Amino acid sequence: MAGIAIADSDHPTRLLWGDTHVHTYLSGDAYGMGNRSTPDDAYRFARGEKVTATGGATGQLKRPLDFIVITDHAENLGVLPLVMSGDQRLLDGEGGKSAEAILNNTPPLSKVLTAPDLKTFNELMAAIMTGKAAWNSVQAVAPEIRKEVWEQVIANAERYNEPGQFTAFIGYEYSSSGPMLHRNVIFRDGPELVSRTIPFRRQDSADPEKLWQFLDEYRQRTGGDVISIPHNSNLSAGNTFRTRTFNGAPLTPGYARLRAVLEPIAEVTQIKGDSETHPLISPKDGFADYETWWQPPRTSTEAKNAPAARAKSAETEESAPQQLKEQTVAAKGASQKTPGNIMASETTVDHSGVAGPANTSLENLALQSHVRGGLRLGLSLERSLGINPFQVGMIGSTDTHTGFASADDDNFWGKMAPQEPSPFRLMTLSNYDASGYAAVWVEDNTREAIFAALRRREVYATTGPRILLRFFGGYGFTKRDARRGDLVASGYRKGVPMGSDLAPSDQPPQFLIHAARDPEGAKLDRVQLVKGWLDKQGVTHEKVYEVAWAGGRELDDDGQLPALRSTVDVKTGTYRNWVGASALTTLWQDPDFNPSQPAFYYVRVLQIATLRWTALDAVRYDVELPAGMKAETQERAYSSPIWYPGF
Repeated sequence: MAGIAIADSDHPTRLLWGDTHVHTYLSGDAYGMGNRSTPDDAYRFARGEKVTATGGATGQLKRPLDFIVITDHAENLGVLPLVMSGDQRLLDGEGGKSAEAILNNTPPLSKVLTAPDLKTFNELMAAIMTGKAAWNSVQAVAPEIRKEVWEQVIANAERYNEPGQFTAFIGYEYSSSGPMLHRNVIFRDGPELVSRTIPFRRQDSADPEKLWQFLDEYRQRTGGDVISIPHNSNLSAGNTFRTRTFNGAPLTPGYARLRAVLEPIAEVTQIKGDSETHPLISPKDGFADYETWWQPPRTSTEAKNAPAARAKSAETEESAPQQLKEQTVAAKGASQKTPGNIMASETTVDHSGVAGPANTSLENLALQSHVRGGLRLGLSLERSLGINPFQVGMIGSTDTHTGFASADDDNFWGKMAPQEPSPFRLMTLSNYDASGYAAVWVEDNTREAIFAALRRREVYATTGPRILLRFFGGYGFTKRDARRGDLVASGYRKGVPMGSDLAPSDQPPQFLIHAARDPEGAKLDRVQLVKGWLDKQGVTHEKVYEVAWAGGRELDDDGQLPALRSTVDVKTGTYRNWVGASALTTLWQDPDFNPSQPAFYYVRVLQIATLRWTALDAVRYDVELPAGMKAETQERAYSSPIWYPGF
């Protein structure tokens, strides 16, 4: 732990890395778009074994993961492989032969990836993408087929679950209709309990609140436990952290209580962009525009149609290669937006096609679409409801549809099968990000221990690098605690870890923070503390503090820190670890503390600049990086917050 000793074994001492969002060929969209990687392939890859990808190349993680959740879509789960294996029960049913015909007319992935030129690649990719239509062609699946597939999912996880060595959770993805209201469902339990249920699907209800009721019934009936994890709030058109129900009704304490129990964490970063924050809601945060997918409309006409259009785009991005190609330069930051100009507009956004009747400002739309905004809104809701429905910790995961859980830019296997490594993907699918992973502090590598860490939110997210992060809050820390080798023991003895609540106090809270670089990655640029709070008028605010950094830099009069120089060499695809720090440790006290104001605090750790996967592809395949395409990235980690309740 970079010089930080473990002195108290009564507290979590093991840092484990995992991915809670992996799709295999059992997912209808993944299969339809050419993926033939099985759950066995996905588990073996996560464990560090060499695995042959669908396109024919061999993939392997440089460092194995400690746990994984295969979350294949509940909607028509495992149906397409059965159709193509000749299962007569499905072929004789409505849409079975149609699905078979669609898939028989798509080219093999190997032919797409070995296309002789970009024009042919685009044509073949468009052809293979048509296979996604087969996912929903099958209109009805008999209960016995659904049960058979679910029992196989359970058996797959059981084969690879090795307590103490590698954890394979049982799970699935519930994919609500509309603007990305999807959830990953993760069970704590083994087959004896999980076999007593079957996955809840969009066909059962598009309302996530019905999913929570279904999962709560499982908890009450079996004595087991389960959580759901929202993902891609950045693409939810303001619905992930909306302050009304799915049907547009005001939130109630019962709603808040159920959501708080079943959704203790959120996926803040993944391949389809970063959901931490947005320049609209964090205009003074110089690092807010990171892997940003959602771009707000600038005119009333655009505003009226934006949410439904963006929701539709989010749902179908896999099948629109030309559209993605056109978005490449804009999505990767060829020019900076001017948040101040957008926020000055009085334009409102019509939620056409979105659950429940409501209009909202662009700023509120951004707040409801990003985790930092959700944390702020949660403070307001707790004041009115008595319970905070958005008190979420943070994790990252990939959402890979290749079966390969890699979040490293130099070993990126893409979002979907046609984005497996090839000379053409950077010119057609460059808006995808190589991200992210979930880090958990646990006592042991078991389902029970990892699930308990997720529940208590002693977890954090990274965009891929295995940055070590400890974060404690309390009132009795001293500078000596930050210098001691037993920092962790002091943190637990005198305070609370990330994901916890502080007790109210007249004294300003102190925060003990230790971050260390990925041993095989880049050094650290800085550590920041993000604070959000609620004033007595009920208005939320936020501020980013620089609390520790590398080099001899000094804060300017506005509290801003100069940038470190980049060591990236785009032509050779290399960078130097000449700048930055191997570890950063500090004790920070809130200088703006008001004991009456509820608040949250979380840590953001930034690496020095490194190569983005697009630049690495350009070097690997000896192709020119398109003008304006982002070549560098500044990877990061986000801790789960610590909350202060106020008086």
